[in-house]
Amino acid sequence: MRIGIIGAASMGGTLARRLVKLGHHVSIANSRGPESLIALAAETGATPVSVVDAANTGEIVILAIPTKAVPDLPQGLFAKVADSVIVIDIGNYHPELRDGHIDAIDRGMLDSQWVAQQIQRPVIKAFNNIFAKSLSEKGVPRRTARRIALPVAGDSLDAKAAVLRLVDDLGFDPVDGGDLDNSWRQGTGTPGYCRDLDTAALRRALAEADRSRIAEYRAEQEARIRRDIAAQKERESKG
Repeated sequence: MRIGIIGAASMGGTLARRLVKLGHHVSIANSRGPESLIALAAETGATPVSVVDAANTGEIVILAIPTKAVPDLPQGLFAKVADSVIVIDIGNYHPELRDGHIDAIDRGMLDSQWVAQQIQRPVIKAFNNIFAKSLSEKGVPRRTARRIALPVAGDSLDAKAAVLRLVDDLGFDPVDGGDLDNSWRQGTGTPGYCRDLDTAALRRALAEADRSRIAEYRAEQEARIRRDIAAQKERESKG
């Protein structure tokens, strides 16, 4: 399968590495151009290309960029991309830590719905609730006990089925997270967020999530991240 990845930071690089090992032809791009990706390409086996080429050469295109960077994508990026091409949004909105406040999301629009609106293309939400280290190291064969489960949400049943298969191939139990309007259940700080849960536990966590607490979940997670960063800096200062 041909897969384009737009965004070469932690998650984008991890997905490129794993997908190449599975035998997929992976193109990877970032805002700085293919020349900046030569080292990563050599390490992962992915092909460095422009953002436009990444969007146009894949059967699946993965957006692995900060939410704030979505409007900076080339205008009409997906205008000539075939309808059959699946776009996966793996991002999470972090208004205080990274993205700044986006009014539409703060007023209640889900982040992936906002992304879809910006790129004028339906998206599937996946790979946003697992840490890069777990994605890199914890995939295991089917029927392994307590295999980590990952949710996939989206409106197209065919597109969602293809991404569920990709999750399985990567070594994780695929869980149908419902339509895109339910993608908040796997969002930042929710009960199922980045906890490496098995299928039964993840389904319970998705069901337990409370939509009225989306902003609270996000704020609590951002506070945890700040504490982790501060603790890491303190450890480094002590040598």
